[in-house]
This record gives sequence, structure tokens and C-alpha cells, in this order.
Amino acid sequence: MPPAVAGYRIRIRMTARAIDEPHRTASPLELLFDLTFVVAIAAVTAQLAHHVADGDALTGLVPFLQVFFAVWWAWMNFTWFASSYDTDDVAYRLLTMVQMAGVLVLAAGVPAAADDADYRLITIGYLVMRVALVALWLRAAAEHPAGRRTALRYAAGITLLEAGWILRLVLAEANALPSPAQPLSFLVLAALELAVPRWAERSRPTDWHPHHIAERYGLFTIILFGESVLATSNGVRAALDAARIGGSLVVIAGSGLVLLFALWWLYFLVPAGEGLSDRRHGSYLWGYGHYGIFAALAALGAGLEVAVEQTGRGPAAAPLAICYAVAVPTAVFVVLLWLIHRPILAEHVLRPGPVWCGVAAVLLLPLSVSRIGPAAVVAGLAAVCVLMVVITFPAVPRARRPT
Repeated sequence: MPPAVAGYRIRIRMTARAIDEPHRTASPLELLFDLTFVVAIAAVTAQLAHHVADGDALTGLVPFLQVFFAVWWAWMNFTWFASSYDTDDVAYRLLTMVQMAGVLVLAAGVPAAADDADYRLITIGYLVMRVALVALWLRAAAEHPAGRRTALRYAAGITLLEAGWILRLVLAEANALPSPAQPLSFLVLAALELAVPRWAERSRPTDWHPHHIAERYGLFTIILFGESVLATSNGVRAALDAARIGGSLVVIAGSGLVLLFALWWLYFLVPAGEGLSDRRHGSYLWGYGHYGIFAALAALGAGLEVAVEQTGRGPAAAPLAICYAVAVPTAVFVVLLWLIHRPILAEHVLRPGPVWCGVAAVLLLPLSVSRIGPAAVVAGLAAVCVLMVVITFPAVPRARRPT
């Protein structure tokens, strides 16, 4: 626990925190940091919902995944840094707040990125966040000699990659980067971003706290569930504005909530903190795999919003497309939840039989939409996920420390 907790000081030497520190929980600053991401996630989800409603979900999927990568990667980088080097002094707080400002700039650029492929504000917001994070790594290098090489590698890798993102934007603005090459350049830069932590920690791993990390990821997951609830309520409001209140609205809205509750239940059945503590080597797959889990939850919120809204008006999207906008994110969430926890758990809570049977049912249900209607399909998706919870619940270890 940093000295700032016992008595606040302007400056505290930045050293690695103990990986077995008792009662390590998220700090108020970390909670405030997460709240700024609510704005960015809400903007990304809203843009995807517009594309789904207009019948061009696939067109909106690429900018959604690109922008969400920037949001997720910036959040994840700070989260793991804070787990190792949180001092909570003035300089640390100010640099963290600079990152929050960058998130808000990024959020302001989401509509332009989604509608016009204009990534200027997105890149500027990302730059602000990365500059502040580099400053934190340089401070860690100066004040923690044992981890200096690792910290300097992080600072160098982040700086070089940020230069790459800026160069990509400059070339795109000058029409020197052909449109087909833009997605490829994004994939290359994103892959290199993912490689930085693995390269940086070859010399000496950072001292992240497993239960703290599990809690931080759980809190961010709850934020995404909250965004999905908000998106569903937005759909209800749109349907009510169209003066269409009927059984379909009630069924889809209610089933959507049940579906979210079931997925929440599944996520928190898994003892991630214990698993990360026992098998730290599995942290990369676990941490990186959450990109898909988080993105699936955001996409699910967009799908539910359109599914509820369609009861009040006739969207351009076909009922089958709307149902799959709910079913595909649900299936992705369940599969990834199973995959990323396999390397860190000795006793598997999510078993492959129920997982794959449930996913198959989820992906096949929308095919019956022409016969039973969207409301029944969403209700069926919720029922499948509830059944997965019922089947899985007895396999949960009874005695475990909270994550």
C-alpha cells in the first residue's frame, strides 16, 4: 500500500508494489479514470447501433473495432502500469488526469471516424494519452532502478508506435496512403502495439497484483454491461417516441436484460484472481483476450438497442440482421470467456460441452426469425444463456478468495 494512503504527500518515490499486497483494491483515481471511458464507449456503441439500424452493420464494424482498440488498449496499458507503480501522489494524479482528457478528445472524434473515416481527433486523443503514459514509464525508470530497463523499453516502444500512428494519419490526410492499405496499416501497428509488453518484460516482468488486475477488469466489464443496459433503454425510449407500446417491446426489452444478467453471471463465476496468481504466465492471453470480450459487450448493447427500437418503427435492417446483431456478440462473449480462462484455471468452470452447445443454439436461433419473430428470438437467446448459467453453476469452486 503506498504511503499516500496513510498520509497524503506531494511526492512519493515510485517503486514496484508488492504482488502479494493484502487487501489491494482499485483506488478512487482508478475509478474516476474508468468513468471517462464511459463517454468513449457510449459514443462507439451509438455509432455501431446507427449502422446496424441502417442495414450496414458490416460497414460500421471496421471503424468500431478500430476505435474500440484505441479505447481498450489505452485503458489496459494504464491499468497494468498502475497495478505495478501506483503512488497516488500529485505528479501521478496529474498525469493520469491528462490521460482522462485524452479519452474525452478521442470520444469526441468517434462520429467522424465512424461516418467519414476521419481519424484526426481519435489520433490526437490517443497521442495525449500515450504522452502521459510515457512520462509515467520514464519516471518509473528514474526512480526504480531494478525495473529501469523494462520501463525504458515500454517508453521507447510506446513512443515509436505513436510516431507510427501519427505518420499513418499524415499519409492518409495527404492521400499518400491508398484506401486498401489503411486497414492493413492499422493491423500492422496494432500487432506491434500488442508486441510491446511482451518485448519490454523480457528483461524483468513488472510486479502487477493478480487480484487487483482481476478486480480492475471486472469493474470495466461492469461498465460495459452498464453501457448495454443504457443502449437498451435508449431503444425503449425510441420505441415509445414512436407511440408503439406492445407485447414485442416488453418481451425484447425484458429478454435483453435477462440476457445481460446471464452473461454477467457467467463472467463472474470464473475465479480469475486465483488463476492469475497461480499462473502468471497466462496473463497475456487473458488480458489480450478481453479485447474481444469487451468489444462483444459493446456490440451487444448496439444490437439490443436496435432490436428494441425496431418494435416502434421499421428500420432499414432486416429482422435476420438485427437478430444476428444480438446473437453474434453473445456467442463471441461466451467462446472467448471460455478460451481465455483455460490457461489460468486448474479446474475448469466453463466446460466445453455446455459452451459449444450453447453457442450453436445462439447462432441457429436467428434463422427462425421469419417464423417466430424477433421478440421470440431474443427471448430464446436469453433462455439459452440462463440455461448455461444453471448448468455451469454447480462446477464453481466453493472456497476461493474474492477477485
